[in-house]
Amino acid sequence: MSNRVVEGRMVTPKKLAEIVEGDSVMEAEDIEDADRQCPECGGDVISVGYMPSVTEFVTGFKCQECPWHETDR
Repeated sequence: MSNRVVEGRMVTPKKLAEIVEGDSVMEAEDIEDADRQCPECGGDVISVGYMPSVTEFVTGFKCQECPWHETDR
């Protein structure tokens, strides 16, 4: 499990997925660098793959510096 600092606090992959999703998730993969910059502040973006339900897999993207986030839905 890879923890990362996001907006000044340490988060687990599951917690990062919950921040992006806005709700609880069933399972989350390790956090990875997304190799892109935030469109709002230019900060580093990280990604996490997660399952919000039994039938869905989503990749979420989150800036490490500001509240910006999006999914691949």
